Amino acid sequence: MGFANVTDILPQKSICLGFVEIKRPAAHEFLKFGYQPFRHVGQRTSRIFACNTQESGHPSNTFKKYDRHRQNVDLPPILPKNKKKPFPIPIKKLIQSARQDKKLAEMGIEKPLEPPKNGLLVPDLVPVAYEVLEHWKVLIKGLSQLLNVVTVYGCSKCSEVHVGPAGHRIQDCRGTGSEQRRNQHCWVRGSINDVLIPIESYHLFDPFGRRIKHETRFNYDRIPAVVELCIQAGVDLPEYPSRRRTTPIRMLGKKVIDRGGYVHEPKPYGAEDCMSLLAELDTYGAQAGQSPLPSDTRKLAERTLKAYSTVRRGVRQLMKKYTVKACGYCSEVHVGPWGHNVKLCGAFKHQWRDGKHGWQDATLDEVIPPNHVWHVRDPNGPPLTTALKRFCGKAPAVVEVCVQAGAEIPESYRPMMRLDIVLPDSEEARLVA
Repeated sequence: MGFANVTDILPQKSICLGFVEIKRPAAHEFLKFGYQPFRHVGQRTSRIFACNTQESGHPSNTFKKYDRHRQNVDLPPILPKNKKKPFPIPIKKLIQSARQDKKLAEMGIEKPLEPPKNGLLVPDLVPVAYEVLEHWKVLIKGLSQLLNVVTVYGCSKCSEVHVGPAGHRIQDCRGTGSEQRRNQHCWVRGSINDVLIPIESYHLFDPFGRRIKHETRFNYDRIPAVVELCIQAGVDLPEYPSRRRTTPIRMLGKKVIDRGGYVHEPKPYGAEDCMSLLAELDTYGAQAGQSPLPSDTRKLAERTLKAYSTVRRGVRQLMKKYTVKACGYCSEVHVGPWGHNVKLCGAFKHQWRDGKHGWQDATLDEVIPPNHVWHVRDPNGPPLTTALKRFCGKAPAVVEVCVQAGAEIPESYRPMMRLDIVLPDSEEARLVA
């Protein structure tokens, strides 16, 4: 019996093994299948072959399961400070788009714009903006209460943050005087700003109006970038008004030929009203909340973690339509079609740019920094050491606070925390390959 009809007698999904005989001189002959033994006769050689009779279009369940449940995920690399950040959009696409706009401008054809690029709101994203703002309030309020239960430490010499009853002993400090301390961190009690890094932006009444100059920077308020994005997406806050256009703007290339004129900004509300609103929307104004009851701590942690996921998902959805700019050298973020002209960038080679920011499209992690910290599996156990560094995982600081407060670990963060790796003892770490 030959192997010509082997798929007829095997199941629909199976693997068969056998030998293949190849006759080298005659290159036009087909492969012969059979049970011949492994031997060399003249120019003939035999090789073991395996044929998979699984149908195409139905991938193996093993690969599906592996793709769905990954064990380990490497953290994003730390970008060097002496180089510019990579562009989120490939530079070739940016150049191609700029050439097309320039070609239309030379022909006298206006640039085709769709909401919100033409100054109008996107009706479908207005509920998303309100949802993001409400969950942003829940996130800040929940973290201010959970910090009474979970301890957060910050290094006074560098930007390292640790969540746990005691600071870790991993020697990775690069701050001032780290050589004398053998790269040990100097831990001090942290705050909500160490967990949720504040990223602020200038509030603009008209994003398509006059740009902010260096001399007029004190005429504009600084509010969280997430709040400013929600305001421009349709959220109406009396303390921070925004212009709502009814007719679209017109552009010819990079020049705005019709913006509907300039409108004077309304007088701002009293300082007391703005301070009361910032107490809910800003981490700087967030006051230490009351300690939750032991029975309510887990529910509060789960609600805070859900709010964090909702905020990131909503901001990602808004940033697909609304323009957010970020400096390619520092952490400055601006919400609007163009960046401001404030000369406050002190990053790499700022002298060449006269302190101006190098604007490019922002990413989600630049608007809401994840601030990864080491994941502590047993808060009551011994602190993490340098010998076990490669066996430990990391997680965003907000997620780590909620998990230590009793919330269930989300599936999306399990590979990053490396929960499938067994932590060896300190003496066994050097024996692990």
